[in-house]
Amino acid sequence: MPKILDKQVFSPIIKLMVVEAPKVARRCQPGQFIILRIHEEGERVPLTIADFDRQNGTITIVFQEAGKTTRQLGAMEVGDCVKDFAGPLGTPSHIENLGTVICVGGGVGVAPVYPIARALKEAGNHVIGIMGSRNKELMFWEDKMRDACSELFVTTDDGSYVRKGFVTDVLKELIEKRGKEQIAMVLAIGPQPMMRACCRLTGNYGIKTIVSLNSLMVDGTGMCGCCRVTVGGQTRFVCVDGPEFDGHLVDFDELALRNVFFHAEEQISMERFSSQCRCGGGH
Repeated sequence: MPKILDKQVFSPIIKLMVVEAPKVARRCQPGQFIILRIHEEGERVPLTIADFDRQNGTITIVFQEAGKTTRQLGAMEVGDCVKDFAGPLGTPSHIENLGTVICVGGGVGVAPVYPIARALKEAGNHVIGIMGSRNKELMFWEDKMRDACSELFVTTDDGSYVRKGFVTDVLKELIEKRGKEQIAMVLAIGPQPMMRACCRLTGNYGIKTIVSLNSLMVDGTGMCGCCRVTVGGQTRFVCVDGPEFDGHLVDFDELALRNVFFHAEEQISMERFSSQCRCGGGH
């Protein structure tokens, strides 16, 4: 079974794990994801591949504890094993030399942006990185992003680190300073409201914008239909057609509604899990 080889705690709710998965590491590309299951009765959770090491056969995942399963995963330690670790899934990022590309990572979205930015830079692009978080405590991988980008700008919502503001504030300044004609593409990954805001902004300038969607997902092979999203008026499946899409064509209203469809059930599950933990049983 896939074993956890390393664990880092970036904040009380953001964790990194390096998992032994040689078959996944051998074939994965930037932009793809895995689906893991902690135990036999656990739910299947999609997580984007944050990094990979083909020689050592490892996959790095970074996640935020948002529900029962991610909280359970966050409680696991080095040496523990997960039941399933399936991948690589999804369509890899399209990497080519476009010129100047802006890569925006919001919150945990910095993790999936990193390997894509690195690949774009290796392909000869001038990569401008923007990374933002709610506060300094939630900021991570600044050094790795600085290495992966030609330039890097950092911002926090509350101003507790570097500058106060949103990633869209920095993005707008860069577009107006560099000129929209000089920017070939914007890649934005993070919370849906952030990606939507980036798309609204770049839409005003006519700049191609790619987003990576994090819709609800079950099997990851296009069979269940759970991850369907409307793109350009047509139904697409995030697991096989994505996760990356033209952000200007995504129906974010529909996506937001679908992602909270099971919110009540998730709350009940989380409350039961929290109650079990208080009583001394964490499984």
